[in-house]
Amino acid sequence: MSNLQRENGNDFPQNRSLSNLSYNQPNKKGGSNKTMNNAMVKQALKESFLKLDPRKMIKNPIMFVVEIGFLITLILSFAPDAFGASQIAPWFNITVTFILLFTVLFANFAEAIAEGRGKAQADSLKNSKKDIMANRFMPNGEIEVVPSTNLRKGDIVLVTQGEMIPGDGQVIEGLASVDESAITGESAPVIKEAGGDFNSVTGGTRVVSDSIKVRITSDPGESFLDRMISLVEGAERQKTPNEIALNTVLTSLTLIFMIVVVTLPFFTKYLGFSLEIPVLIALLVCLIPTTIGGLLSAIGIAGMDRVTQFNVLAMSGKAVEAAGDINTIILDKTGTITFGNRMASEFIPVGDEKIQDLVQWTAISSIKDETPEGRSVLVLMKQKGLKYDDQVAADGQFIEFKAETRMSGMDLKNGLQVRKGAVDAVKQWVIAKGGSIPKDLDEKANMIAKEGGTPLSVACENKIYGLIYLKDTVKPGMRERFEQLRQMGIKTVMCTGDNPLTAATIAKEAGVDEFIAECKPEDKIEVIKYEQSQGKLVAMTGDGTNDAPALAQADVGLAMNSGTTAAKEAANMVDLDSNPTKIIEVVSIGKQLLMTRGALTTFSIANDIAKYFAIIPAMFMIAIPEMGVLNIMRLDSPMSAILSALIFNALIIPLLIPLAMKGVTYKPMKSNALLRRNLTIYGLGGMLVPFIGIKLIDLMVGLFI
Repeated sequence: MSNLQRENGNDFPQNRSLSNLSYNQPNKKGGSNKTMNNAMVKQALKESFLKLDPRKMIKNPIMFVVEIGFLITLILSFAPDAFGASQIAPWFNITVTFILLFTVLFANFAEAIAEGRGKAQADSLKNSKKDIMANRFMPNGEIEVVPSTNLRKGDIVLVTQGEMIPGDGQVIEGLASVDESAITGESAPVIKEAGGDFNSVTGGTRVVSDSIKVRITSDPGESFLDRMISLVEGAERQKTPNEIALNTVLTSLTLIFMIVVVTLPFFTKYLGFSLEIPVLIALLVCLIPTTIGGLLSAIGIAGMDRVTQFNVLAMSGKAVEAAGDINTIILDKTGTITFGNRMASEFIPVGDEKIQDLVQWTAISSIKDETPEGRSVLVLMKQKGLKYDDQVAADGQFIEFKAETRMSGMDLKNGLQVRKGAVDAVKQWVIAKGGSIPKDLDEKANMIAKEGGTPLSVACENKIYGLIYLKDTVKPGMRERFEQLRQMGIKTVMCTGDNPLTAATIAKEAGVDEFIAECKPEDKIEVIKYEQSQGKLVAMTGDGTNDAPALAQADVGLAMNSGTTAAKEAANMVDLDSNPTKIIEVVSIGKQLLMTRGALTTFSIANDIAKYFAIIPAMFMIAIPEMGVLNIMRLDSPMSAILSALIFNALIIPLLIPLAMKGVTYKPMKSNALLRRNLTIYGLGGMLVPFIGIKLIDLMVGLFI
């Protein structure tokens, strides 16, 4: 980090209070946040039975064990002596069979409901994926009309007003308004133009005005829409590392309890009595963590679904989960913290130079500059009525802006070289040509920087003629958003190519914790690596090709849908609304996912304690009357105790589905306070609820047996 200019932002009040955020609201498109609707429930019920296929059930070892128990009791219901002489009443076998069946079905229903939302959105996206005809340019320059499925990477197509964009690509010529509502749900069209970071277009969107030339960047079946459909319908969902670890622990507990139950008959035989197979199966089902086992997959699917509701496409559940543990967020200034539309607002001559000379060379350097900043220079000249001779630039070679040189310009036919760019870069270029630096250049550049603007220096050969004042503004509400991140314990670092004075002004206005000025693409990667070397997880937002390496390096890379294809391919999340501050919602959803899984795991384990007090005394009281002291719930009989525990075990899964789908409400607080809150609500609550529930069920069961 020694070679980077890294500074702290302004000081912030420590006791600032903000209202707690709730991340369970309807999305801004007005879509419903209902956990279930009739069509979804019907489909989920159908899927619940289809998922009984052992080939599917074995993916969830806990519920697979319950299904095996169901099959055994089903056999015993019709052949009571199938596994040896049995003295248990047939009705008990049938009752246990039905309870176990519903336990498995409820677990399948939870997963199917979670998958239902993603499939509904995938179906909606598939409707927008049609066979579109494309106007493809042939090598001789003529246009041929071909189906979009015939397009390949590198093909160039023309899309005019009213036509659908046939595939993912980049605008290489022109400017147009594009309706992206099929992808983002946002009705307002967006401007797509050649040059800059807003040249990426998505197949299936519609041009509503003007026309553009697009270079196709994906082959059929590999488009952004294809990937999006596959991801939202869960076809590519992979379990996260934490989910795999928890699943391993739960599977290990299941194996331990299976060993206990299998060996238990040897001990009971020694005590002089025997336990029937249905009773042993009931004991096993109550001992193993069926509640969290039945909901674990649904929690993971619902977590990705909540991200999708905010119009963020997560490429993996791992990315969502990692967002919950983020310590540092790296933010690009332009287009992220500021609006990004830096426009020329003033021409300032330096030394003894005249305004007309400055305007002439500024125009020459900008005539072929397709960036928004370059076009704004010519617009400002037109607004001010300033004249220039464009014939001077005829047949000249345009020099594009590069992050390494931080300059652009023209090499004229007569040998003259004109450059505009960062003040220090232009100064070095002029000095290398043997020129001198005007005495008031730094003073006027610093004046622009102190006002939050960006100074661009303009030079021809070895002479600097003046400065272009580019203005950019901080997006409203940024300070409050960064304060929310600070409450979550997350540090914000702004990276910008601006000089230190401009960067400091923007950093102070936005309220970031730190900023890095004159930052090049490789510097962003170094910042991320430095933070990661300190044991921190880092998130990065960006939209440009130069952000792609940093997005790939970050633990969570959030690319803007309006950005370049390279940025979207490098990131593991894409924001369809192109709102960089949405990383706050992503972080909150990640934390919510981790909290929900932890809360329901705590609740499940606490549940089991109550079930032990219900079923174990009931099994042993006949042979060991002294164990009656453990029957603290005063359950009616051993049979009713076993059935009550089993029924509660089955019913608690569907009762927790809304919580698994909606997620535990996240409120920024310290980890110790969060732990106490979870232990109180889901630990103590998880112990009390089963005692009450099992007792109530026992009272009803006692009426029938």
